[in-house]
Amino acid sequence: MLVTNPAPDFTAQAVMPDGSFQTLKLSDYRGKHVLLFFYPLDFTFVCPTEIIAFDKALAKFKERNVEVIGVSVDSHYTHSAWRNTPPKDGGIGPVRYPLVADLDKSIAKAYDVLVNNAVALRGLFLIDKGGVVRHAVINDLPLGRSVEEALRMVDALQFFEQHGEVCPANWHRGEEGMKADAAGVAKYLASHA
Repeated sequence: MLVTNPAPDFTAQAVMPDGSFQTLKLSDYRGKHVLLFFYPLDFTFVCPTEIIAFDKALAKFKERNVEVIGVSVDSHYTHSAWRNTPPKDGGIGPVRYPLVADLDKSIAKAYDVLVNNAVALRGLFLIDKGGVVRHAVINDLPLGRSVEEALRMVDALQFFEQHGEVCPANWHRGEEGMKADAAGVAKYLASHA
C-alpha cells in the first residue's frame, strides 16, 4: 500500500511538453503536488481519451499548482510518435505534460500497477509537496478514469492542508469541511440531514 508512504522515486526518459527528450526525476518535483498516472500502452483505445482529458483539464491542475505526469511501459520514442500523430488519426497530439517511458517496467512495479508483467493498470497517485502519496486509485484496463474526480481529490487534499479540516463524502471545492471529532461529525450530519 502506497497511501501515507513516500512515493517511490524514479529517474527515466520522458517526452516533455515541448516535445524534447529529457531525464525526469520524480524527486525534482518535491515542493509541488504531483498527479502521477499510469496507462497501459500508447496507440490504444481508452488511453488517448484519458490522456487528452487530462490535457484539456491541465489549466485547472496548474491553477492548483499541480504537476501532471503520465507513465506507460512504452519508450520515449513511441510517446513522441504518438504525440506527433493527430487525434483524428489515432494519436494524442502535443499534450502539455510529460510522458515518462517505463520500458523496463520498474516504475510500474514500484507502484504495484504492473499486470501480467506486461502493461500497467490505470493507476493514479496524488502526491503531496513532501513526496507522500495521499490518494491512489487503480482501475482495470477497460475502465477509464474521471478527471473531475482527480481534481476533486486535489481540492480535498489542499483544503485539508490549508484548513486542517477533513472533507466529508461528496465534498467539493467551496464547501465547508468538518472538524475531525465527534462534535464535528454531528454538526455536519445535522446540517446536511
